[in-house]
Amino acid sequence: MTVFTGMEFLFRFFPVFLAGYYVVPEKYRNEMLLLGSILFYAAGEPYFVLLLLAAVWLNYLFAWKVIHCRDKQRLKKRGKAWLIAAMAADVGLLAAFKMSGFFLGESMMPLGLSFYLFKMISFQADVYRGEIRELPSFRQTAAYFTMFPQLVSGPIMRYNEGALDAEKRDYSWDNAEKGLWYFAVGLGTKVLLADRLAILWKDISVIGYESISTPLAWLGAFAYSMELYFDFWGYSLMASGICVMLGMPFILNFDHPYASKGISEFYRRWHITLGTFFRDYVYFPLGGSRGGNGRTMRNLLAVWLLTGFWHGGSLNFILWGMALFLLIAVEKLWLGKVFRKFPLLGRGYVLLFIPITWVFFAITDLGQLTVYLGRMFPFAGGGVAVNPYDVVKNLELYWVYLLCGVVWCVPAVYRFLEKHRKNPVVAVLTAGVFWFSVYCLVSMESNPFAYLKF
Repeated sequence: MTVFTGMEFLFRFFPVFLAGYYVVPEKYRNEMLLLGSILFYAAGEPYFVLLLLAAVWLNYLFAWKVIHCRDKQRLKKRGKAWLIAAMAADVGLLAAFKMSGFFLGESMMPLGLSFYLFKMISFQADVYRGEIRELPSFRQTAAYFTMFPQLVSGPIMRYNEGALDAEKRDYSWDNAEKGLWYFAVGLGTKVLLADRLAILWKDISVIGYESISTPLAWLGAFAYSMELYFDFWGYSLMASGICVMLGMPFILNFDHPYASKGISEFYRRWHITLGTFFRDYVYFPLGGSRGGNGRTMRNLLAVWLLTGFWHGGSLNFILWGMALFLLIAVEKLWLGKVFRKFPLLGRGYVLLFIPITWVFFAITDLGQLTVYLGRMFPFAGGGVAVNPYDVVKNLELYWVYLLCGVVWCVPAVYRFLEKHRKNPVVAVLTAGVFWFSVYCLVSMESNPFAYLKF
């Protein structure tokens, strides 16, 4: 039930929860949200739900200590000490489970741990800096920390971004319809595109990287790049759609990153809430771009090392983070000026190098990663013509999904449908996407969301 594509969630939990949420008086809706979120999480993590509740209680206690020292000059040092203690507890907990997951397997990683701990870290920092002027009630804070639409895979909403006061939320039929549209579009993006493209990547893995041709290796990299994007974008649309149905704001987590004119811009538009988290709580506190190129590069290196480690403790994620750091560093120091003059070059740079970096992300075994990169760049000889027609066979099987994926990456297509979502033709198309997605979920294999393990 902890995935939005499960039948239990779609046709049992969420309809019952939504009905109960709107039936209870507005002043009790945070309690309803908190109860529903705990039940939602407990269905998938019956043991780790106690860890979640302990983290909620502990972080509220730390925030209470911080805020009672913040505005008193003689207690400011004590308030900072409480902030450091809160940060150490949250970061230490995350690091401990990341390392245990590296040695003992992903089953040791509690569902959504990174996402709810990052919300807690941002909450502590915003309380200390005065961005949260008054400490909210425990029920509001707990509802924010555990909010089930964002609990297992984000987005990482800041406290001030959401309408956490239940009586100030925007409850309307228009919001309900809008949220349902986002949810249906996200479901289709996940099920009809991401899950289908995932089969191509799995087929390549089954064949064996040493047995694929260079064209198929490149096709696989592009297909995986789209698969990951549609998987997480689809989830984010569903999560934000649910929030809109609950009267909360839409949280933008993806802004058509493949239309970017550089890799720096790509990561400002990809997983926006994670990027702004690292920017506001790591990059800026380290000094950001102040102090010259040397310090800027140092701060970027720290951000991308942490980003790599956040995605996983294995070496391939660190290599992925370092590859992106190098590309962004080169862009900031030299290529950025060229891309501003010639935007098409920047777009080509993104479309060429981003899929290569996702290969580092996708293949955890370094030996197999080396083999795959050798197929993509067969400079040592061999591999180009292992099976020269394998790419043709796969294009015949997957060209429809690849073409639809390319079209769906075009911002104008999505924005046109969003603007005209109430048009009868678009409404019927959206309903068709939803029910065909449900059919596919029932009759075909569905993949878990890629970011659940983070």
